[in-house]
Amino acid sequence: MTLVHPRRVAAVIGGRQHDLYAAAGPAGIAPETARVVSSTNPARLSDVVAEVVLDGAEAIVAAAAAARAAQREWADVPAPVRGEVVGAFGRLVEDNAETLARLVTREVGKPLAEARGEVREIIDTCALFRGEGRRPHGQTVPSEMPDRELFTYREPLGVVMVITAGNFPVAVPSWYLVPALLTGNAVVWKPAEYAAACAAALMDLLTAAGVPPGVANLVLADGPATSLGLERALDAGLVDKVGFTGSTAVGRFVGALCGRHLQSPCLELGGKNPMVVAPDADLDAAVAAALFAGFGTAGQRCTSLGTVIAHESVHDAFRRRLAAAVSGAVLGDPTRDVLYGPLLDARFAAGFEDYLACVRDHHEPFGSTALGRIGPASPRRGFVGDPEPGLYYHPVVVDRVRPDDELFTAETFGPIVGLTTYRHLEEAVELANLPGYGLSSSIFTGDPVTVRRFRRGVRAGMVSVNTSTSGAEAHLPFGGNGRSGNGARQSGQWVLDQVTRWQSLTWELSGRLQKAQLDVSVPPADLGFRLPR
Repeated sequence: MTLVHPRRVAAVIGGRQHDLYAAAGPAGIAPETARVVSSTNPARLSDVVAEVVLDGAEAIVAAAAAARAAQREWADVPAPVRGEVVGAFGRLVEDNAETLARLVTREVGKPLAEARGEVREIIDTCALFRGEGRRPHGQTVPSEMPDRELFTYREPLGVVMVITAGNFPVAVPSWYLVPALLTGNAVVWKPAEYAAACAAALMDLLTAAGVPPGVANLVLADGPATSLGLERALDAGLVDKVGFTGSTAVGRFVGALCGRHLQSPCLELGGKNPMVVAPDADLDAAVAAALFAGFGTAGQRCTSLGTVIAHESVHDAFRRRLAAAVSGAVLGDPTRDVLYGPLLDARFAAGFEDYLACVRDHHEPFGSTALGRIGPASPRRGFVGDPEPGLYYHPVVVDRVRPDDELFTAETFGPIVGLTTYRHLEEAVELANLPGYGLSSSIFTGDPVTVRRFRRGVRAGMVSVNTSTSGAEAHLPFGGNGRSGNGARQSGQWVLDQVTRWQSLTWELSGRLQKAQLDVSVPPADLGFRLPR
């Protein structure tokens, strides 16, 4: 048997590993500013995937300074050449796809099939933005003056700080990193500590693809150190844009901090995503979508299904089908063919247990043989593998949730789905909007008029018809409104507005001063003219 030692993951700043913990000493960093924590396999908590060196705020400032120093030279590289670097990154990810997917499964517990899909999303993103390197990003615009040319250009912002969660440890970071690098920015990336090995692997692939030292920097820090480091970097003028994926509460803090510097961050926050089941819905299709959207990735997606809002005429039939689907779903070892594996990390397991405590007497939970953690005392029928060493939890559907229930309004981030009823479409739209999130939504119906009315009424940034609330394609804008974000969009050409600034150019060729609006000569019109009758 080969003993695999956990990887030691430390910050990479300016192209060099920046292990403050190892360097700490009488003349080094104070011990409390750097410590080592373990990133463990949530399916088997005794399996240490990586030893993670967590730095203090000073590492974030140092990374931002390194990015600032490297950015101008990177921006001077022609955009088609930067596109080739992005293309090389995509090819390297594809060549290492299985290894990367298995690392994702090991470190965050995502089923291997889903992990492979996540890696595929990076490849698709790279394919899209490799081509963007050869597209004219600006425009020529006709002038109202003779002998004058008008142009617009997209220019890089400078340094982009990216802070990501670990539920999509490689795909979501690529949504930020790839377009930011393609457009000539340098980046500082702070991933989730419990997904540090995945982050290090992605950085290795970026380096191998030809991203120069200092252009892409990795920092590892806990929440307080990240907040302080970001604040100091902004105050020092070292960060020009922040991209954040995470909770609504932290997103508000990031938004306020950036607002002090007149910056608008790209915020991709939580969701309480509704699925409306209309009277004419294909119930089998709706159940399949609810199962995937509600329980895929153990309900730990920002697009996970929050509440099914079923018309009262189909509620009972839908419930019967959903109960059978959830009860019969295979859970367990994420390396096998399962609906979902463990929760991401112990902190999320604790938070999920808090929401299970919100099940009240008026609720009707169903879907599994017990509530809470799966183990010898509360086994799950159809579980594969050994649940005891991991963070495995029973799925649950809670019927009869009410609009004032915490289970209805809060993002629960776990394998739990609410179920309620409606009578008229207006009521369904009102219930869909009530929690205040606005990320993803879904409706099952065959009536185009119902679709139109739902689309116009729901506040979600993404609407799906006869399919799940989860699922994103690389060339479609991704993002939400309200408690789900500030209207910024990721993916596709729309993300270019997040990583570039517009610059206009007026080129006077007449040899004299021409004043717009004042010197415009317009032929006179006889506006009183009428055709003879």
